[in-house]
Amino acid sequence: MSSRRHFLQSLSSTALLAATGSINAQEAAKPARKLRKAIMGGTLGIKGTLIEKYTAAKTAGYEGVEPAGGMNQQEVLDALGKSGLQAASVCCHTHWKQTLTHNDPAVREQGLQGVLQTLRDAKAYGTDSILVVPGVCNEEVPYDLAWERSIAEIKKAVPLAKELGVKISIENVWNNFILSPLEAVRYLDEVGDPIVGWHFDIGNVLRYGWPEQWIKVLGKRINRIHVKEYSTKKMKDEGVWKGFDCDLTEGDNNWPAIMQALDAASYTGWAISEQRGGINPGGLKTLTERMDKIFAL
Repeated sequence: MSSRRHFLQSLSSTALLAATGSINAQEAAKPARKLRKAIMGGTLGIKGTLIEKYTAAKTAGYEGVEPAGGMNQQEVLDALGKSGLQAASVCCHTHWKQTLTHNDPAVREQGLQGVLQTLRDAKAYGTDSILVVPGVCNEEVPYDLAWERSIAEIKKAVPLAKELGVKISIENVWNNFILSPLEAVRYLDEVGDPIVGWHFDIGNVLRYGWPEQWIKVLGKRINRIHVKEYSTKKMKDEGVWKGFDCDLTEGDNNWPAIMQALDAASYTGWAISEQRGGINPGGLKTLTERMDKIFAL
């Protein structure tokens, strides 16, 4: 009887080791995520010239940067060339002040021209996506008009985007507009051209939703992501804007779930940090290290 028990115990142990070994082998064989680290140029608080700022980002471990549109093109090209960074995206420089939803048609036209210039800048810098805030909804601009106006203006930019081969990527921001992923999909469907997709900001969603759910719904429509943290605890205790006052990985993003959702959506390419911490070289290095940890989850 004792020998039979010993045999069963040995068999169980062998099975457990085999199973564990198989799991470990699977984990070891799991391909690394094809995500490239970049940083939003506006968050580079390093003092100095643009070349010095970009060089600091490169030294910290970034591969790319997201400059703003409307900058001196040659200055940006020189900084990219001398630092070794690539342009990951270009952020439209007019979309907050000259909104595409403004009541004044002349202001909307200025906003459209800003989008067109940003498309040209992106082409010059060698990237294929621009970030655009589609407009703002408020007491003066009702939701339905914001929807109609922004879509009309975005459609005007589509021909140039297609000519240049640069995608227009709409970002979810705190503009009281497009507050769910289902709306985001409907919005893109009404624009009606695949050259217009989404620039998904992870941190901006926590105020009223869950990033992993947005990613699942948007799927392959996502052209770029912003990597950003948010604390719902600080939001509740100190106010909504204080939610951003936390370091990467120290807020309430469920990073394992977010990474799994990005995997399911087959997202690869640029992951752009828009996060506090870029005011000195040490802060930049910490940001890249924390991004590495997130990407390895």
